[in-house]
Amino acid sequence: MSASSQARDFSAKARVITRDLRHRGLIQTALKKYEVARGRKASAFNDWQSARQAAAETKWDAINHLDTYLEELVAKLEARGTKVHWASTATQAREIILGIIKSKNARCIIKSKAMTAEEIHLNDAMEKQGYEVVESDLGEYIVQLRHEPPYHIVFPAMHLTRDDISDLFQRELGSAPTREPEELTMIARRALRKKYLAADIGITGANFAIAETGMISITENEGNARLTAALPKTMISLLGIEKVLPKMEDLALFLPMLATAGAGQAITCYNTMYGGPRQPGESDGPEEYHVVLLDNRRTELLADPEQRDALHCIRCGACLNVCPIFRNVGGHTYGTTYSGPIGSVITPHLRGLQDWKHLSASSSLCGACTETCPVKIDLHHHLLHNRRNASVEKPSSLERFAYKMFAFVANRPGLWQFSKEIARLLQPLHPLVKGTALDPAKSWTATRELAPVADESFKEWWRNRR
Repeated sequence: MSASSQARDFSAKARVITRDLRHRGLIQTALKKYEVARGRKASAFNDWQSARQAAAETKWDAINHLDTYLEELVAKLEARGTKVHWASTATQAREIILGIIKSKNARCIIKSKAMTAEEIHLNDAMEKQGYEVVESDLGEYIVQLRHEPPYHIVFPAMHLTRDDISDLFQRELGSAPTREPEELTMIARRALRKKYLAADIGITGANFAIAETGMISITENEGNARLTAALPKTMISLLGIEKVLPKMEDLALFLPMLATAGAGQAITCYNTMYGGPRQPGESDGPEEYHVVLLDNRRTELLADPEQRDALHCIRCGACLNVCPIFRNVGGHTYGTTYSGPIGSVITPHLRGLQDWKHLSASSSLCGACTETCPVKIDLHHHLLHNRRNASVEKPSSLERFAYKMFAFVANRPGLWQFSKEIARLLQPLHPLVKGTALDPAKSWTATRELAPVADESFKEWWRNRR
């Protein structure tokens, strides 16, 4: 899809979803509850702002010494028998994982939540090869049954009601209708337990990777990732190279911070470390463990000192929750794996600046995302950086002409004064042509009022005052 068609698709979806008052009500209600819960848990920190600063400094160290920490991580993993694979591109990552699956003659794959898998379209690739792929996270399982991508980084099915889910389970799983959350959960659990037992391979993502100990940290609320890792004979973890943290003790800060910023919890229910395949004397775990480290243009972002801190992201989703754009257009409108402010910052880097520059332009620049980010990423300024870089890389002929004309007029006082007088004369006529082809400011006035030209400029007022 071309850049112009991507932008048109975004605009068309946004127009439809912003008119859907039911959808807006669902999202606003969910996020208001989140705001209350997050506020309570953040206040439990001794000093939330100091915690943010400490987290930002730790991630700065990790990202600016990424080569050293990755080597340390890999050495420790391999020492325990883990097979580590480096994937430069999404295609290479898919080929590595499909190769592992093929070598094991696997048929059924169980998968816990992994945004990196969504990023490289892994499910589609596996299904096209004839493998059965089942998402074990409840929210991911629901959207999989609906043949939809996740709506939100943390809450994949936040746009659905109990009735929507009940109807879905009734249609896809043959269950009885119910509005009780516990019953809906048990319906999914009964279906998924069979898949755990049948699965040949379990695929997980990762929240953090600890260089000091060579361990993968996975945090979850349902226990599904533990079953995904423990029951199949082969386990695969797919993670971006930016997930590295230097030391085990860093988790003392990052685990409660991720839980607080992501879901308004003090700590996530299940926090598990994986360091390798089943060791002698251990009762469970995979016989074989593979870790796939994904670049997929992350090193290009790493090479940009101005925007490198976007790699600090811990995928908590907090910036989405406070963003007025996301709250109105929803997650699916973005048309990409990562939505909201962080998605608008990193997607142009991961998938092409010109094709996805419209996301950086779809922002109010209110700064709420930067204010809420637990690792202090300068998100709203990065949106401006993307806009600037897109314009420099491929300038618009119309914009260049407009700015040259403005500069020509603004640098000539007499011409500037004359243009002001003309604008004052023509302003009363604007309501007659507003929104028509004759309106020179049509794209602006379609959703905004045109600012009136002052009857008297400051310079004129000052001269008349004297």
